[in-house]
Amino acid sequence: MKKTIVALGVIAALAATATATAALPAYSPVTDARLKNPEPGNWLMYRGNYSGWGYSPLKQINTGNVGKLTLAWAYSSGMTEGHQAPPMVNNGYMFVTTPNNQVIAFEAKTGKELWRYKKTIPDELQQLHPTNRGVALYGDKVFLATTDANLVALDAATGKELWVTKVADWKSGYYMTLAPLAAKGKIMVGSSGGEYGVRGFIAAFDAETGKEAWRTHTVAGPDEPGGDTWPRDDSYKRGGGSVWITGTYDADTNLAFWGVGNAGPWTPDSRPGDNLYANSTIALDVDTGKLKGYHQYHWNDGWDWDEVSAPLLIDIEHKGRKVKSLVHAGRNGYVWMLERSADKVGYVDAWPFVNQDVFKSLDPRTGRPTYNEGKVPGIGKTTRFCPSLWGGKDWPPEAYNPQTGLFYIPANNNLCSELTGEKASYKAGDLYIGVALDNILTNVRMTPESRKHVGEVQAWDLKTGRKVWTHTYPEMNWGPLLTTGGNLVFGGGTNDRMFHAFDATTGKLLWEYPTNSGVTGVPSTFEIDGEQYVAVQSGWGVDAQRMQGAFDAVLDHKTVVPQGGVLWVFKVGK
Repeated sequence: MKKTIVALGVIAALAATATATAALPAYSPVTDARLKNPEPGNWLMYRGNYSGWGYSPLKQINTGNVGKLTLAWAYSSGMTEGHQAPPMVNNGYMFVTTPNNQVIAFEAKTGKELWRYKKTIPDELQQLHPTNRGVALYGDKVFLATTDANLVALDAATGKELWVTKVADWKSGYYMTLAPLAAKGKIMVGSSGGEYGVRGFIAAFDAETGKEAWRTHTVAGPDEPGGDTWPRDDSYKRGGGSVWITGTYDADTNLAFWGVGNAGPWTPDSRPGDNLYANSTIALDVDTGKLKGYHQYHWNDGWDWDEVSAPLLIDIEHKGRKVKSLVHAGRNGYVWMLERSADKVGYVDAWPFVNQDVFKSLDPRTGRPTYNEGKVPGIGKTTRFCPSLWGGKDWPPEAYNPQTGLFYIPANNNLCSELTGEKASYKAGDLYIGVALDNILTNVRMTPESRKHVGEVQAWDLKTGRKVWTHTYPEMNWGPLLTTGGNLVFGGGTNDRMFHAFDATTGKLLWEYPTNSGVTGVPSTFEIDGEQYVAVQSGWGVDAQRMQGAFDAVLDHKTVVPQGGVLWVFKVGK
């Protein structure tokens, strides 16, 4: 009798699972055509489209009813540290990554867990940035770039591991945190690890087999174009140039655009020269990996101003001229407008969006900055500069709304840093930065203005280069932005745990919701059965927590931001 009851229980459980799964249609393969023209109801990639806009045309949630947003469902990830990935949605299936190489699949409407995958991290691997910024969806697979520098392909419907490809050796300091970029049968990833003296790269792999198609280094070697911008030794092999944010893609020219981090070690006098292609946007042919163009935002960097955010592709009229532009809000504190073509990246315009005291001027033809030499760090030299080493904008992505014509930036203004350089000694797997670690973690330098406010959400008119509105926060803003056809801008990023919604035209705060932790996740929005949802992960950690520690040290207070990751999904209440 007992066996019969158990058997009936198993059958009932299986039947319940089948019923729940049956509520979802069969998984729809993600094709190149769908990625090129994504349906408004889905969120198929890191920023919603190849152009990197962070925009959805959905408008059911709008300025008139956003105040009625209520919780549809929530889910605790079971992880601490930085939850930064966007919830990606394909016809009812949602995929989210968390720290520690975890992927969770949900029924997007109800929050029912469909499957969970977790790749073990080697015990001896020290996670410098314990986070993950999302998956790539392509065909019937889900692709994960892991902390131990592997690329994993999973079956989207079941979570079954299909293949694992080693991308780089984690024992040498390589790791990965970005969401891969999928296009034309290839899955592209970039390497983190510049703090360990690695040589950065972008690599592409066959989506079906995992076989490597090409690999392009972001630090030029001696016999490569740009190799003469490095010393005539082997320093290029340890030159940094990390790529840890997803690229954007122009399907018309088949070019992918990637942001490249700073050169290593940090002290610029240890590596004289421009140090190409560090702190640059580079354009790569997706078929071959060949470099087709670049723009270096600042040369011989000494401020840790990684320019890793990929530029947004925006066709716009700027000061009376039509431009197929690449727009980037730089960690160096300037908005950059570049121009893209099939074989070149050109300079158009740039202007500061936060207080900046390092650049004396920009060359009007090339955009190359001239420096205030008193603001350039060096070995045995203590230097104060603005913006801080976290930049005018760190990794959290900007957003562009084609209806308002405005470009939105999650900024940190009025904040400075102070660094003392030291000679770096290289040992594989050890930090190789040329600055004392305690100097980095306590380097916030306040100004009279920053004691009033630091964090901002800014809106810029790209046609004129004019700032339209600014919303300010007391301390910091680490909040990626989402904008929608409902004339809204969503973002978190503050230590008060709030997730906010603004009027995209005026900047008026329309709604906010207290989450469990600080919101550093990339928001997304989607539609199920005619109803729009907004989703975001909350989970404070990594650099936001480190900046908070620096604030606390300088201001002599202790700010506690609760830890732990939760996925929040909202809709308009009935």
